[in-house]
Amino acid sequence: QVQLVESGGGLAQAGGSLRLSCAASGGTTWSYVMGWFRQAPGKEREFVVRIRINDGSTLYSDSVKGRFTVSRDNAKNMVYLQMNSLKPEDTAVYYCAAGLPGLGYKYWGQGTQVTVSS
Repeated sequence: QVQLVESGGGLAQAGGSLRLSCAASGGTTWSYVMGWFRQAPGKEREFVVRIRINDGSTLYSDSVKGRFTVSRDNAKNMVYLQMNSLKPEDTAVYYCAAGLPGLGYKYWGQGTQVTVSS
């Protein structure tokens, strides 16, 4: 059983930056895919980015490509999301998720709020 805890959310101005962290515990995540998702009020949850823990390969949504960067620290069981050039439309609750390739995201964190003011 993998537990995920996000941190680092908060308030930023448009054009600013925030860094989210996701701490994984309770299991070995070497084979996992770690994803970041977000959900804005009144909207469906949307995919942001994913990273494969074993080889570091990434996939970004078009809405964040070039502005957000995902990384991992395998020694610390951490995944990070560096968010630059933030826009008001990035305002959402951001969730970290983990799962095995092809099997979907089985584990989810509790989410962290990101608010970007114009």
